[in-house]
Amino acid sequence: MTLRALIVGAAAGGGLPQWNCNARNSAAYWREGAGAPSATQSSLAVSSEGANWALINASPDIRAQIMARSQLQPRSDQGLRDTPIVSVLLTNADIDHIGGLLTLRERQAFQLITTAEVAEVLAANPIFNALDPALVTRRVIGLEDPFDLAPGVRASLFSVPGKTPLYLEGETVETEVLGEQTVGVELSDGASSFFYIPGCAAMPAALADRLGGAALVFFDGTLWEDDEMIKQGVGQKTGRRMGHMPMSGEGGSLAAFSDLGVARKVYVHMNNTNPVWRSGPERERAEAAGWEIGYDGMEITL
Repeated sequence: MTLRALIVGAAAGGGLPQWNCNARNSAAYWREGAGAPSATQSSLAVSSEGANWALINASPDIRAQIMARSQLQPRSDQGLRDTPIVSVLLTNADIDHIGGLLTLRERQAFQLITTAEVAEVLAANPIFNALDPALVTRRVIGLEDPFDLAPGVRASLFSVPGKTPLYLEGETVETEVLGEQTVGVELSDGASSFFYIPGCAAMPAALADRLGGAALVFFDGTLWEDDEMIKQGVGQKTGRRMGHMPMSGEGGSLAAFSDLGVARKVYVHMNNTNPVWRSGPERERAEAAGWEIGYDGMEITL
């Protein structure tokens, strides 16, 4: 068996292009169409044998994502209702990671796996009861507690710095909380392993130690610069205020990974404003540092 990782969606919330955006990257798509970069919202699929897949995060784009990826489409020899998606794991409760659950409501059996904190968010919103509990089994998994995610795929959740979703923010916002609200995932088939971390606000020593020497890490690439959205005139918040460390600058992921010895590094969850979507000095700098820019449909085997 071979451990397979398929980027289902490489963009951050809103996707690329964003439906109401005329900033440079999105506007290029409106002008040039398929000739400009585009991507759907953040998700990864994992399998060890290619027949059964686990989905990590369910984006609002999930229907289009399944239409675009034959690996996730109903199998013709399995009856009138079928999916190769056997489980859905949520790394947090952000809208771009849970919105697609409502598309998966069509009386189909699969496991929905979350931390206790994310489970509470879903339970508090009755719209998610559309997932028939007689078919969709909800599993609550503790941190550092290994579990079977799909046939031949073992997973373990670990805390990474982050914050509560925007729609749950109170008057006081902590952006680098360590707990169950934001997690990374280590995935293994017993012979190979890799990490998926689509949201991360900082690189504490414990996380750096965990990732050191890894064969493959998919990592949060939301913004190039911390104040990128402010500079482009499309937002008032920095990346760190949103719970995401930037790629560049002091404390950015380029610097944080520079001496970790990770064999293969792939950016995911990139915002539509990020200049690495296109050719230019920022992308060249990231690639010179050994990073790959993830894209929808990118598949890596270990």
